[in-house]
Amino acid sequence: MLALGKLLDLTLAGREPTEKIQLTAEGTRLHWLTEGALEITPPGAADCGLDLLLSAGIHGNETAPIELLDRLVQGVARGELRPRARILFLLGNPDAMRRGERYVEHDINRLFCGRHEESSGFEALRAAELERLATSFFSKPGRTRLHYDLHTAIRGSKIEQFALYPYREGRAHSQRELARLKAAGIEAVLLQNKTGITFSSFTYAHLEAEAFTLELGKARPFGQNGIVKLDRLETLLEQLIEGREAESEEDGGLDGMQLFTVAREIIKHSEGFRLHLPDDIENFSELPVGYLLAEDIADTRWVIEEEGARIIFPNPKVKNGLRAGILVVPANL
Repeated sequence: MLALGKLLDLTLAGREPTEKIQLTAEGTRLHWLTEGALEITPPGAADCGLDLLLSAGIHGNETAPIELLDRLVQGVARGELRPRARILFLLGNPDAMRRGERYVEHDINRLFCGRHEESSGFEALRAAELERLATSFFSKPGRTRLHYDLHTAIRGSKIEQFALYPYREGRAHSQRELARLKAAGIEAVLLQNKTGITFSSFTYAHLEAEAFTLELGKARPFGQNGIVKLDRLETLLEQLIEGREAESEEDGGLDGMQLFTVAREIIKHSEGFRLHLPDDIENFSELPVGYLLAEDIADTRWVIEEEGARIIFPNPKVKNGLRAGILVVPANL
């Protein structure tokens, strides 16, 4: 296997390869760009016109997606996967990955779309670098651009695998991309209704890519992800890489997929913030109308008013000014 197929091993060891560019027997080019960043270019005649960005490890303790990308990289390096797409593999936060922690100082996935300029430290610099890498990768005109940012969640979920679809004013949701997610085993999609500050929000709003944050189960340490079922997603990614994806049926192809939209975000304003939920509550747990969800200073209260409201990403430990949870409600396209 080509040495650059050991992207994960090199990254976890904090080492750089001796050779930055290597070719497979079929002529696929592997190019180490910087720590945790590997660009794959197919032979010219094989190129199908897709630019595919696959990122994981934005949170360093979310290891199942990292292991998935490692399998794909190794498949390319061994010649078992023969790319027809250009691919950029990004391991987002190498320092946190080495520590087995979500982040070191700042949550990188809250530092995109310019927010890194308001922060400091390693993670702010890394967010800026990831933006530069993505911008360069998606700079070729006339190509299809697709970004999957792969995550696992802090807690369990009533809906185990779901996607967040970013927002940009005036841009319609893609039925084809939603059908593609359904084929990959994604059970629900949250249609966001304002521009975000995550990595997928950056590539969607600023780089014209179709982009999604994929939540794929619960975060576990390396080597303990047997319970996280990623077979259908892995199959889709292999098909995209090799340019052999079956056509998805766009009309009527979303039967069974649940769609949600954001009703409200719960913002923590002070250390007096209190979230009135059990510590082990699962994502997509339904809350009854009239339920007192949270309280903060100055008599700020969040009371459930929406029928069918569910909570996702509840986290009272976030820093002041950040989102401590999202209330979502069922939606239609």
